[in-house]
Amino acid sequence: MDPEALKMLAVGIGVGLGMLGPGLGLGLIGYSALQGIARNPEARGPIFTNMILIAGLTEAIGIYVLIVGILLAMIV
Repeated sequence: MDPEALKMLAVGIGVGLGMLGPGLGLGLIGYSALQGIARNPEARGPIFTNMILIAGLTEAIGIYVLIVGILLAMIV
């Protein structure tokens, strides 16, 4: 196999595994927030605000993984 192809394969696998964490995290955040709102509808505002904040931070990790993958594909 060509070394360039192996490099791209490694970058793809690394980014795929790196995106697994933020994907699962976003699912758990949504699940927990909806469960909390279902149990206590009066707390919808604070729960929703915190959910959006945490989801943004979790999404940032996925963006960092993507940037590192692009840099590895270009540089290495």
